[in-house]
Amino acid sequence: MTLHKGQAADRILGIVLIGLAAFAAIHALNLHVPFSYEPVGPKAFPLGLSVLLALLSLVLVFRPGENGHWPDKALSLKLLAVLGVLLVYALLFTRLGFLITTCFTVLALARLFEASWLKAAMAGVLMTLGSYYLFTQGLGIALPYGRWLPAVG
Repeated sequence: MTLHKGQAADRILGIVLIGLAAFAAIHALNLHVPFSYEPVGPKAFPLGLSVLLALLSLVLVFRPGENGHWPDKALSLKLLAVLGVLLVYALLFTRLGFLITTCFTVLALARLFEASWLKAAMAGVLMTLGSYYLFTQGLGIALPYGRWLPAVG
């Protein structure tokens, strides 16, 4: 069995992502909050994402794609922009709060993938409100309101 360039790249990416999942899981396990109002706790969400990332990465390792090729320059720039938007989201999440950062992040991501301004804005508002109610009401997780806005609710 010969490996194609794309299959080797998929396997390498899968192994790197498994390492990232392990790194995130270790940091999630080290989260210690003396008292939490949340029934799930602060470890559940990052641990769940770490497990999901590891499982999906195993697919890349054991079932690499047949037609692997590197993305062209335009797609590479778009992927870097997505990474940048998510980095800004992580940096501003506690400062601006969940509602504002999530809405603008979804808006920016939708625009990156060529949604119209109206559709991007609607997606931002609907996904922000839907995920806010899922986390707060469904899972009982407190989300940051931001340093500039007093706690509501």
